[in-house]
Amino acid sequence: MIQQLALIGCGLMGGSFSLGLQRAGLVKHVVGYSPSLATRQKALVLGVIHTACASVEEACLQSDLILLATPVSAIENALKIISNVMADDAWVMDVGSTKSDIVASARRVMGKRLSQFMPAHPIAGKEKAGVTHADADLYQNRTLILTPLTETPSDLIGQATVLWKTLGSSVHQLTPDAHDQIFATVSHLPHLIAFAAMHAINQQDHAQQLLQMAGPGFKDFSRLAASDPHVWRDIFLANSTHIKQQAQLFQNAMQTWIQMMDQGDGAQLFEAIQKVSQTRSQWQIGAANQDDSN
Repeated sequence: MIQQLALIGCGLMGGSFSLGLQRAGLVKHVVGYSPSLATRQKALVLGVIHTACASVEEACLQSDLILLATPVSAIENALKIISNVMADDAWVMDVGSTKSDIVASARRVMGKRLSQFMPAHPIAGKEKAGVTHADADLYQNRTLILTPLTETPSDLIGQATVLWKTLGSSVHQLTPDAHDQIFATVSHLPHLIAFAAMHAINQQDHAQQLLQMAGPGFKDFSRLAASDPHVWRDIFLANSTHIKQQAQLFQNAMQTWIQMMDQGDGAQLFEAIQKVSQTRSQWQIGAANQDDSN
């Protein structure tokens, strides 16, 4: 039983974590801090938190688990503050979508508290951010990635695993760099492509007419472009090396397909389409990753 959970960031991810643990009966009291007073008040009304705090320090005092659910760019400063006030028997976990940069931040600022940190990434989300969209079922049938440090004790890994499994997640472990390489490929690049495609449409004088003519296929393709700008700005900057590597591979592939069209080789083009169509048709998305927006 968690006596007091502190949410640093009372939005979709943190709010859903709180609601899920409350429903499971695993947390006694939840306190929370967000920079916006309106967000803190809304979290209170929705039952996401029981007590609103005016600072990160206040939220962390007396808390035995601190969930850091802020934008990636704010994590280092938050970890520095948390490390100065957290109890010896408390632990902190983040839910950031990149891991190497967050682990590096922890090493810079946490000092002797480093062994009390558990980096995590739930593969879950919605296009619409904010505490009003918090959902106790958000982490049901999803993948949860832990990227423990060499300093992370096994019992802390075990506690984190039990919590996320209780929320319905399938828990896996990766190194921070392996995590960032994988998600640059299957999440970050697809978001970049969706944003860039919408950008290309916006640059045209008849953009609104184009969008009016678009159908369900375009709606499915462009869904990722509706994602939270703050979250994705930080992800693109934090994982830029791996994303740029994948973007180059994508650009090479695009050039190959353009060349096939230029050559007018229908047989070659058909063969290429058929191959990737079969790959996509045979691929079965794990139940743990359905409707992923992260």
